[in-house]
Amino acid sequence: MEKFLHDIALHIEGYYKSLVDITPKLLLAVVVVLISWFIALRVRAFADSRLKSRMHDPLLATFIANLIKAALIVVGFLFMFRVIGLTGVAQSVLAGAGISAFIIGFALKDIGENFLAGILLAFKRPFSVGDIIESNAVKGKVVALNLRDTQIKSDSKNIYIPNALLIKNTLINFNSGGFLLQDFTIGIEYGSDYRKALSLITEVLKADSDVADKGYSNSAVVSGITGNTIQIIIRYWVKTDLTATDGKHRSEIVMKVAETLKEAGFTLK
Repeated sequence: MEKFLHDIALHIEGYYKSLVDITPKLLLAVVVVLISWFIALRVRAFADSRLKSRMHDPLLATFIANLIKAALIVVGFLFMFRVIGLTGVAQSVLAGAGISAFIIGFALKDIGENFLAGILLAFKRPFSVGDIIESNAVKGKVVALNLRDTQIKSDSKNIYIPNALLIKNTLINFNSGGFLLQDFTIGIEYGSDYRKALSLITEVLKADSDVADKGYSNSAVVSGITGNTIQIIIRYWVKTDLTATDGKHRSEIVMKVAETLKEAGFTLK
């Protein structure tokens, strides 16, 4: 019994000495991670501002800056493992346990897939910041492209779509060069001077400073006649940015057109 207790005491003493030996390494590893994280944040902010000033492409600039940040953090963690002496242990575990490697690879599959999809989106450029896109039954304005997902804003809600889904599924971009195509239909009484109505609507579109005036086909055309109503469809391109609300501007255009036609004596249907 005495020998048993002596052996237990020796084991406890050994664990204590091991803990004392590794404590400085653990503290140093924590410091390394914190320093690498701080450096990564500062480098990311610096790279983001410099790239945006040179590239004139905020989406790609931000993505590259985030990529640099992630690379620096990974380097910091690798250095941390080296400090605490786990480099060899990690290598032996991955080399000797195939099932472990399979599990890790499966767990990181989605992360790697979205990361690679983000790189493709950043360089293929199917959309830019401020564009209104629709994919996976979600429609909204692009706010940012991150390493794993794309952030869009819809009805004051932030929605994060995994990058891989944008690559795999149909993606609709409603913008063209910073302009969004909008349209609506309005009806006037049959027998009205529809040519004058079309001219008045065209003048309303030209007078709006947010509607594109060059290089875009703004139009007001008669689309058909239903009963005693002449249907007119109005199509125009409006400027978009991060703060513009397309629904609000469309409402303004509809009201301006309706007010102008009423003032000119047209009966709206």
